[in-house]
Amino acid sequence: MNDRTSNPYELDLDQVPANFVPLTPLSWLSRSAAVYPDRLAVVHGKRRFTWKETFARCRQLASALKRRGYGKGDTVAVIATNIPAFYEGLFGIPAAGAVINPINIRLDADAIAFILDHGEAKVVMTDTEFAPTVREALAKCTVKPLVIDIADDDAPCHDRIGELEYEDFLTEGDAEAPWELPEDEWQAMALCYTSGTTGNPKGVVYHHRGAYLNAIGCSMAWNMTHHPVYLWTLPMFHCCGWTFPWAIAALAGTNVCLRRIAAKNIYDAIDEHGVTHFCGAPIVLNFIVNAAEDEKKPLPHTVEVMTAGAAPPAAVLKATEKAGFHITHTYGLTEVYGPATFNAPQDWWADLDEDEYAETLIRQGVRYQVLEDLEVMDPETMTPVPRDGETLGEIMFKGNVVMRGYLKNKKATEESLADGYFHSGDLAVMHPDGYLQIKDRSKDIIISGGENISSIEVEETLYKHPDILEAAVVARPDDKWGETPCAFVTLKPGKSASAEDIIAYCRSKLAHFKAPKTIVFTELPKTATGKIQKFKLRSEAEGMGSP
Repeated sequence: MNDRTSNPYELDLDQVPANFVPLTPLSWLSRSAAVYPDRLAVVHGKRRFTWKETFARCRQLASALKRRGYGKGDTVAVIATNIPAFYEGLFGIPAAGAVINPINIRLDADAIAFILDHGEAKVVMTDTEFAPTVREALAKCTVKPLVIDIADDDAPCHDRIGELEYEDFLTEGDAEAPWELPEDEWQAMALCYTSGTTGNPKGVVYHHRGAYLNAIGCSMAWNMTHHPVYLWTLPMFHCCGWTFPWAIAALAGTNVCLRRIAAKNIYDAIDEHGVTHFCGAPIVLNFIVNAAEDEKKPLPHTVEVMTAGAAPPAAVLKATEKAGFHITHTYGLTEVYGPATFNAPQDWWADLDEDEYAETLIRQGVRYQVLEDLEVMDPETMTPVPRDGETLGEIMFKGNVVMRGYLKNKKATEESLADGYFHSGDLAVMHPDGYLQIKDRSKDIIISGGENISSIEVEETLYKHPDILEAAVVARPDDKWGETPCAFVTLKPGKSASAEDIIAYCRSKLAHFKAPKTIVFTELPKTATGKIQKFKLRSEAEGMGSP
């Protein structure tokens, strides 16, 4: 019998504080502050913070939260653009034992109110730019959190709605306070909401171990070295910035904040700060390569770009690389901390012509080094599909970079983590070389400009229009946004609503980016049992091409 009494490796070789410490990315901040105290950590306009200063500010934030009585199990929401306070929150909030809840700045008041109530937010840190929407959301909330304004000189709105301002709140904390790490690496660290398949989003719970490992995975997949200069084109509210806030701390790099994402701003930042890396949805790539000549500047070196979301058109990838950017195409979901697969380059790709190479780049690739298993399976039999590049299956993940589960949603958690894998809901094929490629989205999520849009939520809005009898929403390819909602609509007899009327109606009910960009009046195709055949609509929308 192989137990502790008979196995010599289990005798007197115990797990003790000297040989086991819970994994957490918070440890990287203190390391960089100790090893590279004077290196530039954060740049924002005229503001500059070294790693020593950033560490001190994060300690103040953690200390101030604790002194106010906030700690383990408490949710602290952040609604902000890519500014220093948000970056500091990704360290200081979990260092207090609390859970950071980054909220999408593009959401409307109803969605924000739902998230604040569902996550039971105790504190809300809000960029003044979004004060009007946040004020409206708070008025609809059951929770009554402490509201802290983040004033920023570059913000277009300076409306104050909070009890105090962020810099004043920091003064309540101690810059020399102990930097306390979690006792359990499984402890909740972040709460990130995803659209899922219904109007109400689901709260995805991250733990310290997963955040630590996926930050390493992103760094390895991107072949990042010490001291990268990282430009924040990717919103920090997206899966905690795809774990890159922590990765940049691990590598003692420089975070260049960017409030406004525009081609000129990106080229200017590359030129001024020597940016080496940035992330973005395909829309970012598109407006970079199509920027006006007076917005562009010569690149001082090859700039590494990581993209994810709806597969970028091969033409866009080709043009981006030709402009001097090197692309790493990744894929993931909120439930796996952002990217967890990447299109790992092969030596033989050098023999491909430009068009063949661009076609190769659109694949979602192979698993991260920190992901235990990645398969394309038949969800009924849970067996891998043939590696023929043709047979569809569902993408499945297994490993430490899979979420803990959905907050307050046991049923959805059990379903998504059934049979030992996380069921992504995304349909793909597996190529003979082991690289996967997404072909469809079984959850009918539309990814537009990097944002998830629930087709069901849009359909529910359309069905409330007095002139609409039936509606179905699918993704339409878009050269700028990647995908946009396309609504197929059947009007009630005698009604005559126009496409413009319907789009305006949806924009009055939804966040503008969720409203359909295309309306097609038609009779919806159905099965014998009356189920709408969305695959036919997706095929038709795909055939339309980009508007």
